[in-house]
Amino acid sequence: MASTALSPQATDRVIQMAWEDRTPFEAIEAQFGLKESDVIRLMRSNLKRQSFELWRKRVTGRRTKHVALRDAKVNRFKSYDQKG
Repeated sequence: MASTALSPQATDRVIQMAWEDRTPFEAIEAQFGLKESDVIRLMRSNLKRQSFELWRKRVTGRRTKHVALRDAKVNRFKSYDQKG
């Protein structure tokens, strides 16, 4: 897993992106090279158990977390700290 090579700042950013509803796993993979299973492992190892369980429940089956499942009307989303 590539997360061992991530800086603390990059790890924080991956966690932030994983929590965002409209940021797909494909965007995390494009930016950080982490597949969905890598993100799950990173989240499991960096979050408290209850937080991880809440996150997994939240993203499981969520259409906006997978580009292939998204409605064609959903455009690319940039968070506030990516704009500028």
